[in-house]
Amino acid sequence: MLEGWFVNNVLMHKEIRPYPQQPQETSGVVQGSDAVYRYSLKESEYPTLIIIDAISDGRGDIIPPGHYELALSDSMDFLIIMQSKQPIAIIPVFKIEEDKTTLDEQRTQKYKRRQKKLAKERAKTNKKRAKVGMPPDVDTPNMEAAIEYNPKGDYYLIKYEKGTIRAWGAIKRI
Repeated sequence: MLEGWFVNNVLMHKEIRPYPQQPQETSGVVQGSDAVYRYSLKESEYPTLIIIDAISDGRGDIIPPGHYELALSDSMDFLIIMQSKQPIAIIPVFKIEEDKTTLDEQRTQKYKRRQKKLAKERAKTNKKRAKVGMPPDVDTPNMEAAIEYNPKGDYYLIKYEKGTIRAWGAIKRI
C-alpha cells in the first residue's frame, strides 16, 4: 500500500517531481535535445567517448571523467580526444583497419543505382519535411567510440569506428 500512497500523493505534485513533465528551456535549448547517446550526438561529426574514471599521465595532467568527442587525425596516426572542439589529448594509433568489402560493394553499378534511387526518395521526403518545418533527413555513417581498462597490461584501450574505418589506441596507466 505504500507504493500507491507514494505514486498518488508524492509524484502528483509538480514541486517535488524528480523530473518536470515537460522539458524546460534553458538558454534557448530544450532540455533533452543535447543528450549524449552511446554513439554520437545527432549533429556531431565524431563518435562520443565516455570516460568514467580520471586518466592521469604521471606528470600531473588529468583527463577528468566526462563525455568527449573522439577524432582520427587525417594521417590516421593519432586519435584525438576533444571537448567542445578543443583537443584534450592525442593518443598514438597502433592498429587501423579499413573494410575493403564495403568499398568494393560501393563500386558496383547495382549499388550506384540503388543509391540514386534512395537519393531521389530522400529528396522527396525532405521536401515534405521542409513543408511542415522538420529538419532534413541526412545519411550519417555508423560511429562508435569505446574505452576499456586492461588490468593485465595496465593500460586503457581506446576503440574508434566511423564508417568503414576502425582504429585502436592505448594509454599506458602511470
